[in-house]
Amino acid sequence: MQANGAGQDRDSKLSCQNGAQNGESSSVGAGHSNGLLSVTNNGNAVSNNNGVSAQPTSNNSTSDANSGVKKKKRLSQSEEDVIRLIGQHLNDLGLNQTVDLLMQESGCRLEHPSATKFRNHVIEGEWDKAESDLNELKALMHSPSAIVRMKFLLLQQKYLEYLEDGKVLEALQVLRAELTPLKYNTERIHILSGYLMCSHAEDLRAKAEWEGKGTVSRTKLLDKLQTYLPPSVMLPPRRLQTLLKQAVELQRERCLYHNTKLDSGLDSVSLLLDHACSRKQFPCYTQQILTEHCNEVWFCKFSNNGTKLATGSKDTTVIVWQVDMETQQLKLIKTLEGHAYGVSYLAWSPDDNYLIACGPDDCSELWLWNIQTGELRTKMSQSHEDSLTSVAWNPDGKRFVTGGQRGQFYQCDLDGNLLDSWEGVRVQCLWCLTDGRTVLASDTHQRIRGYNFEDLTDRNIVQEDHPIMSFTVSKSGRLALLNVATQGVHLWDLQDRVLVRKYQGVTQGFYTIHSCFGGHNEDFIASGSEDHKVYIWHRRSELPIAELTGHTRTVNCVSWNPVLPGLLASASDDGTVRIWGPAPFLDVQDAEGLNGMHTKISMCSC
Repeated sequence: MQANGAGQDRDSKLSCQNGAQNGESSSVGAGHSNGLLSVTNNGNAVSNNNGVSAQPTSNNSTSDANSGVKKKKRLSQSEEDVIRLIGQHLNDLGLNQTVDLLMQESGCRLEHPSATKFRNHVIEGEWDKAESDLNELKALMHSPSAIVRMKFLLLQQKYLEYLEDGKVLEALQVLRAELTPLKYNTERIHILSGYLMCSHAEDLRAKAEWEGKGTVSRTKLLDKLQTYLPPSVMLPPRRLQTLLKQAVELQRERCLYHNTKLDSGLDSVSLLLDHACSRKQFPCYTQQILTEHCNEVWFCKFSNNGTKLATGSKDTTVIVWQVDMETQQLKLIKTLEGHAYGVSYLAWSPDDNYLIACGPDDCSELWLWNIQTGELRTKMSQSHEDSLTSVAWNPDGKRFVTGGQRGQFYQCDLDGNLLDSWEGVRVQCLWCLTDGRTVLASDTHQRIRGYNFEDLTDRNIVQEDHPIMSFTVSKSGRLALLNVATQGVHLWDLQDRVLVRKYQGVTQGFYTIHSCFGGHNEDFIASGSEDHKVYIWHRRSELPIAELTGHTRTVNCVSWNPVLPGLLASASDDGTVRIWGPAPFLDVQDAEGLNGMHTKISMCSC
């Protein structure tokens, strides 16, 4: 594996070197740092802290070979790469003698001698010598023009250190006589010249966003410089750790049930086992059944902060539930009554202080509730001939849009005052994008269009071949999830305006069913279904990874808790709301993630 896309020249000058054919080191030279070959004392063994000894070089090696001693295998390129990676990591840990022994026994070289010299001069702040080293490195580089960029970085550090030390004249000399003649990044030179006006060192470090003279800033400088050097000359910094992190992240991405946020570092995982999450840690198990509604439950939605769940029913009520963030149990805290047509859609305000309730197709009214007080703030109706069946909040929380299938939709304030309207659109579902200007509306022409109330423009974004019964948009605003009549659940890229994926399994006729994004990083998709099930897919997989059974009639809506990735709610025509979570009891192996992950698993009660 190579870094920076550079081709790797494996000649004897640049790559790890095998020794003589017996695999032993063929050079005995001066002592070194950073894992280059160390001195052998007249052929005596070199011992590491573990008591492992490198065998002395024998003057009779030829006769030994001829006498039947088995020759050591010549190392392959991948084996040499691994040895160098291990050597670099051990060197970073300060195990220099171990590195010396490893390099000597393997006949490899950690890095080119010119690179080692360059490294030492940079860390010591010997800028003239480091600049001279670049001339030696130039012949080893695939892109000699990079020397100018490397020189610029060296001189920039030199200039800043002079300024911090109060050596303004010397700094000015570097700026005028060394940096400027390079004719590289003149914009940056102008910025550097402004630092001459800094009154003290703290001001300089703040404006330059620089750590100051010393090992920290020089190490960061060296990391930048290494990106210009072929890995055969000098390995990229912390290369082994980088590869391990990439491997761990790839395994997580391929894990169908990975639904937890883990530290990006390697300390949170075990490198001894492959990553594999258990289905028992996934919200596939009924954790609670809410039976307080006395008729079909048409909608459910968690609040943005995850602490509440609102459910709407044909029984004309909205129930607000409190979520215990520790036990993940729900309890009823408010019942909002008086929705004569029933409640088929709910929308939380961005700050979760308000909740808007809409009714089915023949409903011309909209209710805006203050959740803190439980009082009705606004009951809105533009006309008895209207149909206000869908609603979406503007990101500013001060406005919302609402409409239905009677041919128009409106933009209103919190008191229900009409701000704008758009005529001639039979709305099935609405969504406000995060730009605060664009409203997405699915209509009876089997499409989703974007409407801009500021410049009064509209454009086609999604076109389906069948009616779009509902849709929702990801937090990023990039993806849209559509429930399409007789087709199921479709994923669209709104930016590229392309159909990304069709998810299989769900039964979708002409009922309005609401799906959702959810889980960690919104990696999962859930949807209700007319076959009484809840289906869950990984976003990248067309086949469901879970089919949740328990409801006895159509599942109309699902909602994934935005804060607790292991909590999912579903609302059904059977009059119940089911709360889904991990398995009630996890054995030790499951609790450790089946993969050595040091992950805390929240146990839920029966």
